[in-house]
Amino acid sequence: MSTILVADDDANIRELVCLFLRNDGFEIAEAADGKEALAVYASTHIDLAVIDIMMPIMDGWTLCKELRRANPDLPLLMLTARGETWEKVKGFELGADDYLTKPFDPLELTARVRTLLKRYRIGSSQSIQFCNIILDRQTYKVMRGGESLTLPLKEFELLYKLAGTPGQVYTRGQLIDQIWGIDYAGDDRTIDVHVKRLRERFATTPGFRIETVRGLGYRLEVYE
Repeated sequence: MSTILVADDDANIRELVCLFLRNDGFEIAEAADGKEALAVYASTHIDLAVIDIMMPIMDGWTLCKELRRANPDLPLLMLTARGETWEKVKGFELGADDYLTKPFDPLELTARVRTLLKRYRIGSSQSIQFCNIILDRQTYKVMRGGESLTLPLKEFELLYKLAGTPGQVYTRGQLIDQIWGIDYAGDDRTIDVHVKRLRERFATTPGFRIETVRGLGYRLEVYE
């Protein structure tokens, strides 16, 4: 059973979130601020964190950064009353995986938590399968149906990153840092070029597409 860390200084909101998550079968660990959340994380196995941004002592931005530093693979869901695009960008750049604005539908919250946990399990694998495509990161082979494809290394890494967490938005800065490295000195518009090439290569492959999220970055969506 997965354990969810809920960090929010509003006791009523925290109680509501915990109630719905418990009813959905999750174990819960609670914290009223970022400092307390870090202490809970240090003493408890946590599978996902739901983080409010506006908290005393240590805010959600700092908590997100510290949790991401402690565990690069921990799924993080930002929960806040604010919804401006720049805040979403900041959250994603600090390592958040998803963003839900208050007031929220509790059923949507639990659905997003389940989706993030599923993405994490996919993302931690060395092999990804979606539609009729298999990506093998150990051999860097791409299989589309019965056809073997060869992709340039950076295109493979970009597709693997996006496909490993379908639906998750990545900013250009995140993709540059994670694929080209933090010392990369080129223009981050190189991401646009590689996305364009991937779209062209898989233009006739049904079931998925790489979408541009205006003002944020890119995500890969898989369709039935």
